[in-house]
Amino acid sequence: MNKRILITGGTGFIGRVLCQELLGRGYELTVFSRQTPEDVLATCGRVEATRDLNQLRSHPGFDAVINLAGEGIADKRWSEQRKRQLRDSRIGVTEVLVDVIRSWETLPDVLVSGSAVGFYGDQGASVVTEETSPHDEFTHRLCRDWENAALALNDQKVRICLSRTGVVAGPGGGFLARMVPPFRLGLGGRLGSGQQFMPWVHRQDVVGALIWMLENEEAAGPYNVVSPEPVTNAEFTRCLGRVLHRPTLFPAPAPVLRVALGEMARLLLTGQQAIPAKLTGQGFQFRYPELEPALSNCVQ
Repeated sequence: MNKRILITGGTGFIGRVLCQELLGRGYELTVFSRQTPEDVLATCGRVEATRDLNQLRSHPGFDAVINLAGEGIADKRWSEQRKRQLRDSRIGVTEVLVDVIRSWETLPDVLVSGSAVGFYGDQGASVVTEETSPHDEFTHRLCRDWENAALALNDQKVRICLSRTGVVAGPGGGFLARMVPPFRLGLGGRLGSGQQFMPWVHRQDVVGALIWMLENEEAAGPYNVVSPEPVTNAEFTRCLGRVLHRPTLFPAPAPVLRVALGEMARLLLTGQQAIPAKLTGQGFQFRYPELEPALSNCVQ
């Protein structure tokens, strides 16, 4: 079993739960974060903290690395400056990480590196597996370059898994933290036509999939980390309304979203009917495959 793990992004919405799960399994964790060590310990638990990856150059090495670093893609409007920040926080950090790993006395057995189903771009109503050809747009190029930065370790015989994660639902944060308040007030509704697919996944299943990739020596390459039951935005909206016992009568028209958000509106108005073909084909079991139980866990 891998024992010593370096994690980037360990204080994030996924990372903080992942750290607790790994600590419970007996792993020793070092977390790279720009937060203070005190804040990292408060968020992640009994871990070592570092604010500078370069401090780990010429390190004896870790058994595994999990790379989840990256600023929130929907946190701010996509100006050219914001796009550079998104690239630097993913690709730039991953390039530095790989360079640091190459300096270690012993290379890790596995690198599990973050990505997103945005890799595929807008796919309309087509079913999307790991074999689907991408549509060339900003999210595809961002994820492609992010993955390629991690895959640079292939020449070192490090096993590499890429977590193409969907829209992550979980209690206490994530996109639902912004979505639920207007729904509770009865002001929720579909986005645009509502026919675009939302490749959702419960946070507990993301954490489970990351640990599965870490521990399964046969796992390699890209994995769609999404629920096996994708839904459209309209279906998601109706389900969230049922769970909250509220009507969903206030749609957000596409032209309004485009004016308000610019290019970033594509995140809301397009999507992918992504399925976890490789995960399910290789035996991974989802705890929350269905939307309504997942949302009930997140918002009650």
